[in-house]
Amino acid sequence: MEKQLNKKQRQLKNRLKKMNKAVIAFSGGVDSSFLLAFAYKILGENIIAVTINSPFISPRELREAKEFTKTRKIKHKIINIEMNEMKAIATNPIDRCYYCKKLIFSKIKDYAKKENINYVLDASNYNDLNDYRPGMKALKELGIESPMINAGLTKDDIRLLSKDMNLNTWDKPSMACLASRFPYGTPITFSKLKKVEKSEAYIQSFGIRQVRVRYHDEIVTIEVEKNELNLIFKNSNKITKFIKKLGFKYVTLDLDGYRTGSLNEDL
Repeated sequence: MEKQLNKKQRQLKNRLKKMNKAVIAFSGGVDSSFLLAFAYKILGENIIAVTINSPFISPRELREAKEFTKTRKIKHKIINIEMNEMKAIATNPIDRCYYCKKLIFSKIKDYAKKENINYVLDASNYNDLNDYRPGMKALKELGIESPMINAGLTKDDIRLLSKDMNLNTWDKPSMACLASRFPYGTPITFSKLKKVEKSEAYIQSFGIRQVRVRYHDEIVTIEVEKNELNLIFKNSNKITKFIKKLGFKYVTLDLDGYRTGSLNEDL
C-alpha cells in the first residue's frame, strides 16, 4: 500500500517537474489544496493559484482559499464571473457541468496565456472517473491537465498525503458548487443560490461538517453524514424555522444521509 502510494507520488512529482511552470485551478477543497501545496513545494514561484469567484461559490469557500494561499505566500489570482455570463449553465441542462467547466477553464487558460504559462492544471482525482462528469469533456477540449488522475491518486490517497504534509485540509468535508443542489432541468437563479447557501451556512453553525441542502421548489431536502443526524434532530426546530423564513414551505431530511453524486442517482 505504502509502496504504491509512493509510486503515485513520484509520478506526480516527475510530471510537475517536466512542466516547469503551471497555473492551478484552486477551489480550496481537499484535492486542489493538496495539488497546489505539492506543486509549490516542487516548483515554488513558478506555480500560480487561480480561483473563480462566481454566484455558484459560497463566500466561505472563497475566504478559505484566500487564507490557504496567503499563509503559504503563493501567488493567487481571483477571477470574477457574473451571473449574466452563465446563462447556458443557469438553465441547468443535464450536461451543465460541461458548460460550467468550459467557461471557467477558458478564463483560466486566457489568464495563463497572459502570464506566458503553457500548463493549466485541474485537481480531479482518480475516483472522479467513476461518477457522471460531463465537465471532463470540456477539460479535454481545452487541453487542461489532470495530473492526479494520470498518477492514479484517489481521494483517500490525497487525504493521506495531505495529512503527511500537515495540511489542515486533509479531513475537510467534500465540496461541490452550489449548482449541484438543483435537480437537472430546474432553472438556477441568484436568489435560489443565496437561499441554499444561507441554509447550509446556518446548519453548519451547529457544528455539522458535511451538509447539502437540495432544492425542490417549495421543498428542501437536507443531507448530512449519518453520524451527524442527531445534531439535525436536536436543532430541528431552529433549522426548520430559519429555512422556512427564506421562503420554503417544507423542510425534509434524507435518511440515507450525505453521499457523493446523489444528484446523479436517477440518471
